[in-house]
Amino acid sequence: MFAIVQNGEIVKTSGSIRALFPNTSFPASGPSAEFKAARGVMEVVDGEQKDQRFYWVTPANPSLQLVNGVPTRVYTNTPKELEDVIETPEGQDEPVTTLGLKSQWIAQVKENANKSLLATDWYVIRKAERNIDIPAEILAERSQIISDCEAKEAAILACTTVEELKSVLN
Repeated sequence: MFAIVQNGEIVKTSGSIRALFPNTSFPASGPSAEFKAARGVMEVVDGEQKDQRFYWVTPANPSLQLVNGVPTRVYTNTPKELEDVIETPEGQDEPVTTLGLKSQWIAQVKENANKSLLATDWYVIRKAERNIDIPAEILAERSQIISDCEAKEAAILACTTVEELKSVLN
């Protein structure tokens, strides 16, 4: 997307320079840098969009703004709720729970641990059904997976900000 910037304001935008200047003939390579500079034509850049796993990212109002003299699509980055939210919608009797980031990420961590344990679950079943011992290295591996999962869950629960949660998960 391109914008024409004059006197510190965005006066026109379009998806192409040719559309901004429909009555002008350009070489196949497009307009020259001098042509664009003389007419205030600049490419629109995207502003900061934070990680959408942790933030609601929506276009700002107005969405196209000059930022340090550059036409920029600006976004509002609103952190998602860390904790579960329980609300009773208007006109309903039953409360609705919206899972917060902590609950969502704890579920993901547990799912990953369960997937890791899955490969050695047959040892546990064999032990339960036929009383055949589980090899020590398998017990150690499973114990480490469970311990790591519990530690990650505790670290997630201790977070008080979205930024802390992001650092725990990275």
